[in-house]
Amino acid sequence: MLRVRFAPSPTGFLHIGSARTFIFNWLYARRHNGTMILRIDDTDVQRNTQASLDSIYEGLQFLGLNWDEEYRQSERLDLHREVAARIQAKGLAYRDFAPMGQEKEGQSEDESQRWLFDPAMRDMSAEESDRRAAAGEPFVLRFKVPRDTVRHVQFTDQVYGAQSKSTADIEDFALLRSDKMPTYHLASCADDIDLKISHIVRGQDHLSNTFKHILIFEAAGEEAPLFAHLPLLIAPDGTKLSKRRHGPVVSVTTYRDLGFLPQGFINFVVLRGWSPKDNREEMSLKEITEMFSFEGINRSNAVVNFTEENPIDAKAAWLNAQHLRTMPIGELLPFVQKELSAAGLPVPFPDPWLTQAVDLIRTRFFTLNDFASRGRAYFVDDYPMAADALEKLDKPGARESLRELSARLEAAPEFTEESIEAELRKLAEERGLKAGILINGARAALTGQSVGPSAFHLFTIIGKDRALARLRAV
Repeated sequence: MLRVRFAPSPTGFLHIGSARTFIFNWLYARRHNGTMILRIDDTDVQRNTQASLDSIYEGLQFLGLNWDEEYRQSERLDLHREVAARIQAKGLAYRDFAPMGQEKEGQSEDESQRWLFDPAMRDMSAEESDRRAAAGEPFVLRFKVPRDTVRHVQFTDQVYGAQSKSTADIEDFALLRSDKMPTYHLASCADDIDLKISHIVRGQDHLSNTFKHILIFEAAGEEAPLFAHLPLLIAPDGTKLSKRRHGPVVSVTTYRDLGFLPQGFINFVVLRGWSPKDNREEMSLKEITEMFSFEGINRSNAVVNFTEENPIDAKAAWLNAQHLRTMPIGELLPFVQKELSAAGLPVPFPDPWLTQAVDLIRTRFFTLNDFASRGRAYFVDDYPMAADALEKLDKPGARESLRELSARLEAAPEFTEESIEAELRKLAEERGLKAGILINGARAALTGQSVGPSAFHLFTIIGKDRALARLRAV
């Protein structure tokens, strides 16, 4: 049975790279009728925060992609320690009593070579090790990397192909800290074994950890899952996209708060590292799921473009606009209603008015926020007037003619697009004005915008009473 997992640590907001990892896992699971697992890796008690955990859930809820099972590592500590004990019982782990033993990993003792192990600790007899442990002396439990003969740890990555690393280049890494808390390496592998994970799909920055993890799986007597590592997301300057360096621009909730549709965001993030065989860009979630495969994942890092002035990649904005304009109106309406409610804007008429209004104005919008800002005039009478819209109203004869048009439409027996257009063109001809002056002026008066949908359609969408009041007020 195919089983994949997304395992975020609650040490910061949900990074868009982490969101992409979740999405790729989700797509692979759904494509192959597998199980999607959410596992919160919260064993780093000093860095975990509730705010970070809340941000992870908020980001995942925004995506709208479900998972089938959920676990927290902090509730599985006995399992982690049991796996460590099994490995130690086989003689494949040892106690390191040296002060600050945990911090030695990866460092050099004499600045000339990387630290691999402490011979005095590694070669200590079992009797002495047991005696010192029984006396309460603190220790780190380390994995005993094989060193009698040179061996290469090997695996085939589903994205990057054949991988190999000599055990001579792998330090005796910690399994348990001196406080008996499991390290990332141990907890992750122990949980993957217990949850029967079949495929581990994660960022390329974890590829180097995989050699250690394979040693743990082997020592525990378990077959290692298949691995697929994903290319990194990088900033325009080529640096790795990070929370600390680039701030909120890399947070999923930033896109949510800027008015992105979940589908627009998913479509954008998926294309940062994967592409379909036909090189399509705009795709529904169903289409992406049907086409997704490891073969389509690129090996090169993917750039997310942004500036201090504009934190959103232009491609992301374009894709979101495409989904905003093309998705079924029934699917879009709940998002718009939520946006209007958050902005305190009422829906002035009963259905099907909102459906018609949203369908009319969405073709020029890029985000959901536009409905409450650029589309404000459709819902309330207090809306700003753009500078270029004022220019339309300031054309000679425009204001007086629009007030006259209001009076004529008030007295007219019909209020349809056709009757409004006829009355406007008749008035323009009588006054020797180009019809465009009144058409553009009417659009400006009705919406505060210089461009938008057909001015005649605007009259009927805004409604007779509101539309005529706005013309009288110019």
